Amino acid sequence: MFASLPLTALRTFESASRLLSFKAAAQELSVTPTAVSHQIRSLETWLGVPLFERLPRQVRLTECGERLFHSVHGALLDVAQSLDTLRPQRSTGHLTVSTTPAFAALWLVPRLGRFYAAHPGINLRLDTQCEVVDLQQDASVDLVIRYSLDDYPNLYGLCLFDESFAVYGSPEQVVLAQTQAPTLISVRWHNSKLYALGWQAWCEKAGERWLQDAPVLREYDEEHYALQAAIAGQGLVLASNILVSESLASGLLVPYRPRISVDGAGYSALCVPGRERHPPVRAFFQWMQEEVRLSGHAL
Repeated sequence: MFASLPLTALRTFESASRLLSFKAAAQELSVTPTAVSHQIRSLETWLGVPLFERLPRQVRLTECGERLFHSVHGALLDVAQSLDTLRPQRSTGHLTVSTTPAFAALWLVPRLGRFYAAHPGINLRLDTQCEVVDLQQDASVDLVIRYSLDDYPNLYGLCLFDESFAVYGSPEQVVLAQTQAPTLISVRWHNSKLYALGWQAWCEKAGERWLQDAPVLREYDEEHYALQAAIAGQGLVLASNILVSESLASGLLVPYRPRISVDGAGYSALCVPGRERHPPVRAFFQWMQEEVRLSGHAL
């Protein structure tokens, strides 16, 4: 049934497609770039369609190449995972999760002890960066947790929770804000459209004139710095109801006018289709669903 399949060429194609480089694929497969090029050419000849556009100093997948990559990558991933489950003394399961530093520090890490207790055999590594990881190209990352207004139709996804922004401060600062304009703490986001108008929208909804009265503004690059500034009594912070939850539970922060909030975006856990069946990924998805339910933010 499978005797005619060009398995070596398909494995070579998967590597070159994922890395978008014949040279990088050659290094990964321990062969020469010429050998990679030959395997790709033979596969294109066998199929009768081009799989790559050869551009100066780079290659790009054609539409046919994209379709084949998604199929081959998922199939090889399934085979690799099946082989791993059959090894009598297989190593500890590994899981790499990519998310932002703020979400990791303020929501995920405080809860990870329960994941480790439930799954002691899974070695989890957090990759915290603000740059968006292309899961179709970077196979080292198993899943990502993204905060976005966008949809991801080409990825397997689990919607975790929607977010709103409200104003918080230390108990002393919240009392003080009843009688005088506070210092406003904000975040200078990499994706400014998700946050830039937040204070303006909140003040308009609350009927506060803080922005018109020449307020003192403090800006930070990350949410966890802004929250720490608010905890230290340096002002009021406009913050995510998701990321502030631990500080609220401990009493370090309290809401100012809690009925007033503005909409944010949403958090989703995403992976390449097929990878959700990998036992460590499946375990993490299930654990996240339970944590979201326990937190009271479930959609």
